Amino acid sequence: MSEQARKTAEGLEYLTGFGNEHSSEAVPGALPSGRNSPQRAPLGLYAEQLSGSAFTEPRSHNRRSWLYRIRPSAAHPPFTRVDNGSLRTAPFTEAPADPNRLRWNPLPDPAPGTDFLAGLWTLGGNGDAAQRTGMAIHLYSADADMTDRVFSDSDGELLIVPERGGLLLRTELGLLAARPGEVALIPRGVRFRVELLDGTARGYVCENYGRPFELPDLGPIGANGLANARDFRAPVAAYEDGDRPTEVVNKFCGNLWSATYDHSPLDVVAWYGTHTPYVYDLHRFNVLGSISYDHPDPSIFTVLTSPSDTPGLAGVDFVVFAPRWLVGEDTFRPPYFHRNVMSEYMGLIEGSYDAKAEGFVPGGGSLHNMMSAHGPDRETFDRASAAELKPQKIDDGLAFMFETRWPITATAQAAGADHLQRAYDDVWEGLERHFRA
Repeated sequence: MSEQARKTAEGLEYLTGFGNEHSSEAVPGALPSGRNSPQRAPLGLYAEQLSGSAFTEPRSHNRRSWLYRIRPSAAHPPFTRVDNGSLRTAPFTEAPADPNRLRWNPLPDPAPGTDFLAGLWTLGGNGDAAQRTGMAIHLYSADADMTDRVFSDSDGELLIVPERGGLLLRTELGLLAARPGEVALIPRGVRFRVELLDGTARGYVCENYGRPFELPDLGPIGANGLANARDFRAPVAAYEDGDRPTEVVNKFCGNLWSATYDHSPLDVVAWYGTHTPYVYDLHRFNVLGSISYDHPDPSIFTVLTSPSDTPGLAGVDFVVFAPRWLVGEDTFRPPYFHRNVMSEYMGLIEGSYDAKAEGFVPGGGSLHNMMSAHGPDRETFDRASAAELKPQKIDDGLAFMFETRWPITATAQAAGADHLQRAYDDVWEGLERHFRA
């Protein structure tokens, strides 16, 4: 199956632009002209609106797409509860919020036959999914395709960050391929199926319960920079016209519910709108930074943000530390020591991270909760303090961060995991006193 998925992924075409009013049809004439819901939709299709925001939200925030499908979504049997596996949802109450710094090794390899959905493992999060506030951090490890089943998340949108192995995402609106170094965004409620491009796959997922991700305002940066809207790719319409039984799994208020349809629900022949999946190549991030002195705050590396009711205080930010030049004079160039009102979960996609000499590996992650003191480890501090300050290219790693306004509470399975690094605090041992009055 991987070979077939790879060939499909290599031939994909995309629409470009973040937040655009995209439109696409897999069959000419399938998309109505001049109206959304004609008396008889073209080609015997059903017209259906998928709303990712309230009807009356401001136009700039409104997310909706019109879908023209073979069968309406309403035609399905009842859903019944199924086991949640290792998937958890806010509010997180299994363990107390922990002020200690925590770090994990990568997830263990999955049991044979584990697909993307079965391989989701929740590390923690905050807020309340039913109140549409907060976020959750999941990891996934899989070695099998999702066969004859699809998944949708009513609780939030999913930002998928592959670390090992590419993914072919078959969504209601079309197909996306996401490989390590890229991210995929699946909007709330959009159904999709995951196939593996490389036999096995591993990575991270941010489940955003709050306002949908958007591009951050640039302020004094001006009109260009950071993640450029043109580099986000949306799918073109592609549909499945099959009558074989398909399991549809829906995450609703923290629990998984399942129904077996007599057809594939990925049967949208045409669509248009703004509630759209995307894929984005993190290597296209236009990094801005200091060309005089001092290390800029990590907010300068924000790719996407989910705003809250307080300006500038995000429900969750997605931040990437992409390849870049360091040229600051008389400057400690790695990230500085700090304590932050925001909570930070950091993951590593490839290579190494310039603030940690060892122990932080691709597929692993660290959690520095609100006001926990962190920064470079001793070896990094010693090296950077004595380094010759010539222009330096940082191009041997790709790290990212989920940053959120609320403390992140770990799940019981994360707090007690075998791959938790219980001696993480040791990386700061040996930071000696250098003060001389």
